[in-house]
Amino acid sequence: MMEQMQSEQINELASAMAKMQGELESAAKSSENPYFKNKYADLSTVWETCRTPMSKNGLALMQQINYVGDRTVLITTLTHNSGQWMRSIAPIIATKQDAQGMGAGITYMRRYAMCAILGITQDDDDGNTASGVTVKINHDAELCEAIDSLVE
Repeated sequence: MMEQMQSEQINELASAMAKMQGELESAAKSSENPYFKNKYADLSTVWETCRTPMSKNGLALMQQINYVGDRTVLITTLTHNSGQWMRSIAPIIATKQDAQGMGAGITYMRRYAMCAILGITQDDDDGNTASGVTVKINHDAELCEAIDSLVE
């Protein structure tokens, strides 16, 4: 069965998003990453940035952990009080294969998925980019195929 990524119509959702984004401030970089020595907006700060503008415009965000094959994924669904919705699916990447590693991966992806679907920015550019640090992303062909099969 094909997994839909949005409701048939999104006109009311898009209108509410435009209004909400006009009210959004950038998320404050209030936390510090001790490894890279940079500041970032943590999950709590991102929620505080968007909670009131979302609620005021009839928007709600839900995030669920699920599985695609043997991989853990985060499903982020943005809904509007009209019943219209859209969602994204992102892999959870844990640096350690224990509860703390998985929790960190989930928190990290929740924050990034929320910022992406709502259009939230942080105060300035990513500290890693500014400092010349690059992050290699492992392209997992099996996961990409599994996610593609959900949305075909």
